[in-house]
Parts: sequence; C-alpha cells; structure tokens
Amino acid sequence: MTMPCLVPDPLDKDAEPFVEMDPTGRYGRYKDLLGAGAVKKVYRAFDQEEGIEVAWNQVRLRSFSNDPSVIDRLFSEVRLLRTLKNDSIIALFNVWLDEEHGKLNFITEVCTSGNLREYRKRHRHVSMKALKKWSRQVLWGLDYMHTHEPCVIHRDLNCSNVFINGNVGQVKIGDLGLAAIVGKSHLAHSVLGTPEFMAPELYEEDYTELVDIYSFGMMVLELVTVEIPYSECDNIAKIYKKVTAGVKPQALNKVKDQEVRDFIEKCLGKPRERPSASELLKDPFFDGLDDDDNDDNYTNSF
Repeated sequence: MTMPCLVPDPLDKDAEPFVEMDPTGRYGRYKDLLGAGAVKKVYRAFDQEEGIEVAWNQVRLRSFSNDPSVIDRLFSEVRLLRTLKNDSIIALFNVWLDEEHGKLNFITEVCTSGNLREYRKRHRHVSMKALKKWSRQVLWGLDYMHTHEPCVIHRDLNCSNVFINGNVGQVKIGDLGLAAIVGKSHLAHSVLGTPEFMAPELYEEDYTELVDIYSFGMMVLELVTVEIPYSECDNIAKIYKKVTAGVKPQALNKVKDQEVRDFIEKCLGKPRERPSASELLKDPFFDGLDDDDNDDNYTNSF
C-alpha cells in the first residue's frame, strides 16, 4: 500500500518545510546541510513512511561532466551500497537520477553524531574500552565486506569515513565511493585513497583487501592519539616517501600502552604478515569487552 505524502502545511508555523521531495513522495529534504565533500553534499531529510530522519546525498553531475570517471565511481558507490546489508555499514534506502537538474540523489541512513574524527575531537576523554568497542564494530563491517561474494575492498578507510550514533556508541562504515569489487583473486590495481592511511602496496598498484587492515590500524592510531598519522609531514610527497620506506608515523611513539601499540603494529605489518579482519576480531586485544547487543547484531547480519 502506498503511503500518503504528508507535506508540511505551509500555514503551520511549527512545521519544518521540505525544500525538495523524491519522485515517490516518501522522502523530503530539509535545507540543513549535514556535510559536504569534493563530490557530494549531504542534507538532513525525513522518511515520512517510517517516521525517521535520513541523509539525502546529492551530487551535481554537471560539475563532473569533464571527468566521467568520477560519475562512474559515484554510480558504483550507489550500486555497491544496495548490495551490502550489515549493521556496521551505512544502509542505502533509495536512489534516483534527476536528469532535468543533472543530479544523482540517494537516501541513506543517518548517524546522528557525524563522523568519528570530529566526534573524537569533541570528546577528548574516552576510555580505551570505548575505543576498542568502536574499533571492533569497524572490523565487523570490514569482515563482512572482505568475505562478501564478490569481495569488497573499501580502499579509503579513515576516521572521516566512519560515522557514529554517539547516544548508543554505534559505529558504521560509510563513503564507499572508492571501494573496489574484486574477484576470487582478491587483487586490485588502481591507486586511490587518503595518503596518510594508504598501505605501501597501494602505491605499487597490486594489493588485496589487507590494505583496509593497514588503514584500520592507522585509524585506531588516530583514535588513540587524536592525531592524524604523518602529521609531521607537510606534503603528500613526504608521506609517500615515508610510507614506501616503511617508516612508521611519529604518532605511534605517543602510544604508551604496549598492548595497544602491538595491536596497531600488527595491522601495519607487511601484507603477508597482516591478519584478516576475522582474525583480528579474535585477538586478545578485544578480550573483556561486554557482550552487548552489538554482538547479536553482528551475528544476525549474515
């Protein structure tokens, strides 16, 4: 049964007006901007059928008419999101192309507290237990992606691409615009990502899903130190030089807890020595965490 479209009454002073509706009349976009990147803008929106707030992602395709690879990548993100169903990955609800205005729109779930980088900056006093819980949820998402058929490599995992519902401590992986779907060989061959978080083999254009484990290690390092890795470098070339030479970021020296440092270094090891996401989930690093609802959610995601 089609639900009626309940557009806010313009005469109701308390009603918050929609500035745009999706073709079905189910989703309404507000003017509030939740975030903006090089490729897309994300607005606050509302799902009238379910009565929940959602995120309205909007891309002006005309802005990239001279770069079809960007448009291809965006469509890939949307197609990919629709196939992934996991509690630790941002869910996609709807997608459509507005040809008249040259815009690609897609509706995703919204994480109320924004990305993990900004959230961590706002909350300086966070226990190691909480950081471990966040990290474990990211690993749940990675394990799902890496064991998915076909295997999915994120390739741009970092704290700005992971989102959080701070009221319940729920963490979700998002921004799959650079993700690669690979076959049984699990090999990919293009250089993409955020330099500070890119594994050395990414630069060599011959890598597997274990590049995400390296990025995950850098992400944990940032969560612990509240410092972006390689912040001692003032340009990408210097980062590239250190990464390819195997020089670890100076931030690692700030990690005084040996257990935490060992776990991070395990993730940053050489490709053949790096554990998989499923192996890391069994690591003693996570011993002692409460068996809360998130564990049940993870189990029920398969």
